[in-house]
Amino acid sequence: MDQGIEYVVASNGVEYIRFKNLAQYSDSIVHGFTTRRGGVSGGECSSLNLGFKREDLRENVMENFMLVSEALGIDYRHMVFSDQVHGNVVKCVGERERGNGITGENTIGQCDGLMTNEARVALVTFYADCVPVFFYDPVKNAAALAHSGWRGTVKQIARAAVREMAAHFDVKAGDLEAALGPCIGQCCFEVGREVYDEFVSRMDWSEKYCLRSGDEKWNIDLAGIIKETLARAGVKEEKIVTANVCTSCRRDLFFSHRAEKGRTGSMAAIIQIL
Repeated sequence: MDQGIEYVVASNGVEYIRFKNLAQYSDSIVHGFTTRRGGVSGGECSSLNLGFKREDLRENVMENFMLVSEALGIDYRHMVFSDQVHGNVVKCVGERERGNGITGENTIGQCDGLMTNEARVALVTFYADCVPVFFYDPVKNAAALAHSGWRGTVKQIARAAVREMAAHFDVKAGDLEAALGPCIGQCCFEVGREVYDEFVSRMDWSEKYCLRSGDEKWNIDLAGIIKETLARAGVKEEKIVTANVCTSCRRDLFFSHRAEKGRTGSMAAIIQIL
């Protein structure tokens, strides 16, 4: 099911996931999607919580970030956060934004996507069921992340990321490697009529990813919709890896907002050009 990913346990105990299509460029980028294992947090945030807005002590979260940085071999002071709002805005960041949201105030404002073509700028986005979408162009040496919950998926943030990378870095969609990380699966993402209507009214083709599960209820395959969104934007299907791991089903490995009714921690997607 998850042939496109590999599980890594760092020497300091941090467990994270790498994507095989991105790992082939390990001389150019470092990347990972964290699990909930290997940190110092307790309670509902046990143990590798990376969300400052969760029910956790700031010092625990900072220590977790230091552990993740050590595991990936990057400097936490070079990380760049955004204020995620389930939109489709993707912002370009660079060296001057280092530390945004972690060692300094958030100065780039609200957005759910980050991109860069500068070295030693670690892009970071946060998750607890939403879909992490990684991008890397080995031709232009440019990277991006997109946080795609159901609202961002409806607004096609994945397409917006491809478009913005083309506009800023002259990226060709056909050169992109893309990876979709662990997220809530169709098995667990049941929605009502209002959400279903949002999808089919904006993307009529998305109906095939909506399985009717009861009276006015549907189970939606977010990762499937995003993968097709990327393909329609010009990304080659053979260059799109999907983790096929449900965060709600695998609460031993991942935080899940839905399964844990909001009382949970946050994972992070991280990518940095070396």
